[in-house]
Amino acid sequence: MEIIFTLLGRRDLFWQFLSRNLKTRHRGSWLGSFWLLANPLLMLSLYVFAFGIVFGGRFTDSPDESTLDYALGVFIGLNVLGLVSGVIGTSPGIIISHPNFVRKVVFPLEILPAALTGALAYDLLIGFGLSLLGIAIWGPGLGISCLFAPILIAPVLIIGFGLSLIFSALGVFIRDLGMLGSFFGLSLLYASGVFYSAEKAKEMAPQIWTFLQWNPLLQIIDGLRQIVLWGGQPDWWTVGYAWLFAIGILLLGCYSFQRLRPAFGDVI
Repeated sequence: MEIIFTLLGRRDLFWQFLSRNLKTRHRGSWLGSFWLLANPLLMLSLYVFAFGIVFGGRFTDSPDESTLDYALGVFIGLNVLGLVSGVIGTSPGIIISHPNFVRKVVFPLEILPAALTGALAYDLLIGFGLSLLGIAIWGPGLGISCLFAPILIAPVLIIGFGLSLIFSALGVFIRDLGMLGSFFGLSLLYASGVFYSAEKAKEMAPQIWTFLQWNPLLQIIDGLRQIVLWGGQPDWWTVGYAWLFAIGILLLGCYSFQRLRPAFGDVI
């Protein structure tokens, strides 16, 4: 856990790199930071048209569920998945793209994946805030159960940081890892319950559900929809599993990064 203590001790440097990532992301574009809202809304429109209108997708069999409810549920899933897929797609090249930092012995390299995860977490929180706003205005309304949302969002951030440590370290040695990022992201898109509920997956494909049920993202996304869209209570078994998985990934990420870091300079 040395990485965690380093980040806490150098939090001023972390905030500096996080601010730089956020400011430079849309520098030079005409719409600037507006893309933080435009990108998820455009993707939402595309997926809802294809799966909600053309294919008539629904999370439940209830006649009260509207296409707009389905759209908001998809939007929640896309925001959660966006952080993880963004980490997987970007992390493999983040160390090798800063060779000068690798050669500086005093520079804490864990700042780079941490700042990347922080920037993606910023996007997640904006998108999730838009989801809550849409549910409050056009959806069924927000209930008291939405206060449980941070309990399920926090593991996503921890998983994202753990994966960023793993993929950024491996990306130094396996350059092809970055090329596989889009495939991994697409695989997670269809394996994480963005367009379907856990209940439907269990009912329609019990053999596949045997494996899908261990995907923490599927459980987290389905749990978030239950508490913010349908006003239900969280499944505490799911919450516990998500936290255990997140802590396991974080520990694995810290170990992998620390173990491989001494060889970064030799490769780069």
